[in-house]
Amino acid sequence: MIEERFVSAVVLAPFALGGFVKVRSLSGETEHLLRLSAAVLRGKTGERVYKIESARATGVSPQDILVKFKDIDTPEAAKALSGAEILLSRSEAAPLARDEFYIRDLKGLSVVDCDGRGLGELCDILEGGGGQLAELRLLSGETRLVPFRNEFFGEISLEKRKITLLSLWMLE
Repeated sequence: MIEERFVSAVVLAPFALGGFVKVRSLSGETEHLLRLSAAVLRGKTGERVYKIESARATGVSPQDILVKFKDIDTPEAAKALSGAEILLSRSEAAPLARDEFYIRDLKGLSVVDCDGRGLGELCDILEGGGGQLAELRLLSGETRLVPFRNEFFGEISLEKRKITLLSLWMLE
């Protein structure tokens, strides 16, 4: 099932005195965030739509931006937003390049071998020290982590809801 809304960024902390907050893009891309006029924030107390008065690059980190939400005018009010997730629709999210996927769309894909035999399910894509790792739940119930790279995974089909694992020895 394709999700229509997903977490795209996280509010980190207040910035300066005017109610600005630092926001970190989870994809590393920020152009789509800078174009927003409003955003849904999901925090400890639920979800709420905030209008955006201003957004700009920090000039320090390429994945961070500074955002001023309407009616958030003090560092204390800004601090209350710390840790909130920014939910975006597919149309608002960073555009995908060819052969790129939203992680949310990969979760739940059936994992098969080159002959199409079922091996399990892709649970998540995790950030590892050397790159991304695919968390697989095997038919036996065990989980394995496999580097999420082209040399280990072949065809990814969202339509057929499957992903092909090329190297079965990775499951040993």
